[in-house]
Amino acid sequence: MSAPRLRTGTPEKAGLDPEELRRLVQGLRDAVCAERPWAAGAVVVAGRGPVVAVEEAMGWAVRYAAYDAQTDRGVELPPAERVPMTVDTPFDLASLTKLFTAVAALQQLERGTLGIDARVAAYLPDFRAAGEHGITVRHLLTHTSGLRPELPLYDCPSPAARLALLRAEAPLSVPGTTYRYSDLNLLLLQYVLERVTGRTLDVLVRDGITRPLGMTATGFGPRPGAAATEDQRRPWAKADRGMLRGEVHDENAWALGGVAGHAGLFATARDLAVFCRTLLAGGSYGPARILGPDIVELMFAPPGLGFALDQPWFMGALAGRGAAGHTGFTGTSLVLDPATDTFLVILANTVHPRRREPDSRPRAAAGDRLARAVRET
Repeated sequence: MSAPRLRTGTPEKAGLDPEELRRLVQGLRDAVCAERPWAAGAVVVAGRGPVVAVEEAMGWAVRYAAYDAQTDRGVELPPAERVPMTVDTPFDLASLTKLFTAVAALQQLERGTLGIDARVAAYLPDFRAAGEHGITVRHLLTHTSGLRPELPLYDCPSPAARLALLRAEAPLSVPGTTYRYSDLNLLLLQYVLERVTGRTLDVLVRDGITRPLGMTATGFGPRPGAAATEDQRRPWAKADRGMLRGEVHDENAWALGGVAGHAGLFATARDLAVFCRTLLAGGSYGPARILGPDIVELMFAPPGLGFALDQPWFMGALAGRGAAGHTGFTGTSLVLDPATDTFLVILANTVHPRRREPDSRPRAAAGDRLARAVRET
């Protein structure tokens, strides 16, 4: 039986309060248009059930030519050279990529080719440190492996040196005892998946997720028409690459060729809404099924596999009843709430023209508004 596809409709058709949704959009617009803007631009898509009730773009996909360290401001492009944000603008998803790597892993779990509590060493015997400390697939998916947040792979002189660094990396704490968010978890999971399937991660994501769901705007880079990210230069960044647009922002993903388990995907907000709708429907969308309901339920069971659960700092009032979501360093986020069958996707280029201390208050405020908008049926 086919699951309903997304369709555009009124807030009332979605069972949502139109005034609260208007305030949701206005709050994001105010943040983008402030004197010191939260982001150069943003796209928001929100809805309930199969109905998209909000799809709005604001600000600029490309606003700055560079960042001026002396004035601590962006060097603005002439108005004619700026690129307006549209609902079809692709974004560098940053860590939202981790969700797709997690789904690819759960697909292998469903097929019996991967064990959730199997040791990484069973698949990657050459990753000595992970093997010696008993890191499992579950540890990777729940960020309880004990591995540090990242390694300077971008400073390694060769692919062989990067691989050697990963193979020798030992956890800082006993696996299974401490939550420590780490890009290395999803990088190791990428190597596990590629070893188990004999296919690269980009192929697994394309053939197992985006193609069946019709997410034609989603894929690993480069994406020349994407929203710009950062004027990436030392000392605030870890590499000297200049203003980035359509090339992966994350330095390690860049060093790995743009395809990495923790970063590298580009997508539009509408495509991510399809991803959210699929999971809210138990893994199906239209005639396609990418996961079974039991596996989706396992993904959303505490503490979450790949997803973060009930995090008010970016979900706002959507958190509390099993909402699942994730954020990305470039300014991306998504939240899906099974309790109310709602979803909220906010893509913003908050690092354009340069990275700053992350600020999720506009995301949390949007989550508050969507939660208030839910009408009991």
